[in-house]
Amino acid sequence: MSNTQQLHDLTIQVRRDILRMVHAVNSGHPGGSLGCAEFFVALYQNLMKRNEGFDMNGIGEDLFFLSNGHISPVFYSVLARSGYFPVAELATFRKLNTRLQGHPTTHEGLPGVRIASGSLGQGMSVAIGAAQAKKLNNDNHIIYTLHGDGELQEGQNWEAIMYASAKKVDNLIATIDLNGKQIDGTTDEVLHMGSIRAKFEAFDWEVIDIKEGNDIQAILTGMTEAKSKTGKGKPVCVLLHTEMGNGVDYMMYSHAWHGKAPNDEQLANALAQNPETLGDY
Repeated sequence: MSNTQQLHDLTIQVRRDILRMVHAVNSGHPGGSLGCAEFFVALYQNLMKRNEGFDMNGIGEDLFFLSNGHISPVFYSVLARSGYFPVAELATFRKLNTRLQGHPTTHEGLPGVRIASGSLGQGMSVAIGAAQAKKLNNDNHIIYTLHGDGELQEGQNWEAIMYASAKKVDNLIATIDLNGKQIDGTTDEVLHMGSIRAKFEAFDWEVIDIKEGNDIQAILTGMTEAKSKTGKGKPVCVLLHTEMGNGVDYMMYSHAWHGKAPNDEQLANALAQNPETLGDY
């Protein structure tokens, strides 16, 4: 378990990884990745109970499923820097024959990845299956998921959300990256969803807001509260209010960097805002 300064230093290094990965291949999704860096760092370093090594069954540990798989750069960076595979392998992101595909897949056997999540709107269903398997196996651990707010507009989400509460899947914490942006604009412009809190509450979920979703301590506090709500008959939803492109001033407050890589000059600018802390790959 890391202290706040260690988490902060790791978050900055993860930002550098994200930026360098997408720049190297002029491809990828830096916006949402940067916006969720603090969440991933807090989750893997402090919040989840993880076993040494990796196996797909994940018996006797918490599990995480990334539903909005396009933010793979932040996922890969945190997995590598949490010991799942060598940090140097980040240099192979989106290259031929890499294990680090643009969207996570399982057939390459990359440690830490349990589902393919290139298609949006499916992660909730998989996570519910894993959560119910935990219950059947008398394994008292938690399933964590992450979803984009725009992702809630498609896929199997609402059928799964309805099912989870009806079947009392109360070992599930589903976090929604609530940045209000998606590839074509704001979520309100593309498909207005109204109150996401009200929707989850209407489906009989426990809902928690983390208003400062890019603050490490706020995440630790909010997610600890979410953990305290598990095992009480309801699935738990965390509304994580983040800023797309967080930590890079020219990427913030816009959807423009959802899926666009920085050029050489832009990369240098972004890296200058996030000085190296733990060593580049």
